[in-house]
Order: sequence, then structure tokens, then C-alpha cells
Amino acid sequence: MDLSTQYLGLALKNPLVASSSPLTWELKSALELQRAGVAAIIMPSLFEEQITHEQAKLERFVFQQSLGHSEADGFHPVLSVYQDYQYRYLNQIKLLKQQLEIPVIASLNGMSEGGWVQYAQELELAGADALELNIYYIAANPEETSEQVELRYLDTFQSIRENTRIPVCVKLTHQFSSIVSIALRLQQAGAAGVSLFNRFYQPDIDLETLKVVPRLELSSSAESLLRIRWIAMLRHQLTMSLSMTGGIHHAEDVLKGLLAGADITCMCSALLLHGPAHITQVLEQLNLWMMEKEYSSVEQLKGSLSYHHAINPAAYERANYLEVLDSYSYASGMMV
Repeated sequence: MDLSTQYLGLALKNPLVASSSPLTWELKSALELQRAGVAAIIMPSLFEEQITHEQAKLERFVFQQSLGHSEADGFHPVLSVYQDYQYRYLNQIKLLKQQLEIPVIASLNGMSEGGWVQYAQELELAGADALELNIYYIAANPEETSEQVELRYLDTFQSIRENTRIPVCVKLTHQFSSIVSIALRLQQAGAAGVSLFNRFYQPDIDLETLKVVPRLELSSSAESLLRIRWIAMLRHQLTMSLSMTGGIHHAEDVLKGLLAGADITCMCSALLLHGPAHITQVLEQLNLWMMEKEYSSVEQLKGSLSYHHAINPAAYERANYLEVLDSYSYASGMMV
């Protein structure tokens, strides 16, 4: 089977990409992912917020420690061997590029307009093959309109595109009021692709301490259905690359994403649960299914059940809404 695919202008040997996680940071696990057959890796995000926080701590505890204590001037620590977060991240890209044969995609989570551009340029110089913009923004300001939120994404992308040369993908959230519109506007602005969808981790409330606490929940295959719907809706309307991320656990999830029109499927939670060897199993099952269904390549498979090609395209919209509700079966013995 020819499993090759194109993503962001990169030629990939198959559509399985390891999404950002600790496994795509460490060289040892990245090499294991490569041996297992993964086509590319996406590094964990470089956070501008973390860089700023680290710089503020250095300023306070190193460079300002002598304020009011002039005798401490001669006791500043030596920083010649200190490696900050930004330095370590850029060096890790260089290391991964030196040791891996597969593409390395960097991820950037910025805060300021200048920061987005500066760090995107540094990621490019470090050798990243492409860049994914992980724009984490909660629109909680009642005076900010949906149009202004979209412009925030568009302006961020445009400023980076004008100052870098590597392909740039934008990771979208499903909370846009018109996903088709924002995706099309990004394509018109020059985006190489979009990734559907960002999984924003949700805060929880601890009933004992009455504090708001972070909570990490791994995905399930059920989450892939939202991605499948929108990729199928977008495929015939866009020419840029489409990445499906979130809820990819099994070969079935990969196949559904490809049939809907995804160019790649990104796996994270399944790899954290089962390890890099899980990639090999998924690829074997992918090959077997394609052989049974007489598909000779991923390109032939890709998008064959998108909205444009589906026998019943209305199923992706509202037509099957009541049918799904009516199909629910009550528990045995329940009176209605």
C-alpha cells in the first residue's frame, strides 16, 4: 500500500503524526516513534509566557538582589553556564533535526505581537520544518465581538507569515461561530494548513479546598467525531492541508479522518497510554483495511467520504438530527 501523503508541502511516508507531548520532546522517545513508523513529530509548544516569567525571575533574584545591599554586588551568581527555557527549546529542535530523518514541526504559543514574530523566526532558524500556531485564547470580554476574535487569529498569522519562510499551520478551536469562514480567510491569507481542533484543558473545582484547579483529561475516540464532521465539510472548500487532531486512538479513527478528507491524523493520548509501538499496530491495521477494501493508496482514500463526495452529504449537517435522537433505546424495563 502507498501510505504517503502531503502535509504543509512536506512529503510524509504515511498520515500518522505524533502530536505534541513529552514523547516528542525527548530524543530517545522521538527515535522510538520514528522506528515505530510515525511520519513526523510536532514538538510541545514554546510558550512566550514561560520565557517572560523566567526572565522576570532572573531579573528579580539575580540582577536585583543587591538593591539596598550594595555589598552583595560582588556575589552575583555566574550565569555563563545557565541555559534558559528558550535556549533549551531551540537546542532541542537542532538536536532532533540532527538525529531524526522525519520532519520536525515546531509549535508556538505566544502572547504579544512582537513575541509571536520573534519566536517564530527563532524556531525557523533552529531548523524547524514547519510551524504550528497554538493560539490559546478564551474570548471572555463582553465588549469583544466574534469578528474581533477572528481578526486576532488572522493578524497573528499574517504577522508571522510576513516574517518567516517555513510553512505555517494554524490550530483552530471548534468554538468559532463560523469555522468555514475563518479557515477560508486563513487560506486566503497564505496559511499552509489548519489543524482541527485544539483541545483546551478545562479547569475544575475542588469541593474540599474550594479552589479552581487544572485537570488533565486524555482524549477518547468519541472526540474524533467532531473533527470528522468539520473536516468533511471543509475538504471541498479548501485547497490547503487539513490536520485532524484530538480523539485519534485506533486505525478506525485514522481511516474515518482520511475518508472525511484529512491529510494527516495526529495522535497523542493513545501514545501516552500505549507507547510508541502503538503506531506500528495502527499502520498494520491501516494496511489490512485498505487491502480488504481495495484501496491502493492514501491519496485514493482521502476525502472519498467528504461532504462533496458522500452519498448523503446532508448527514453531515442537520438532516439526521431527529433520526439520531429517535434512535436512542431506553434501558430495559424503563417505563416511558
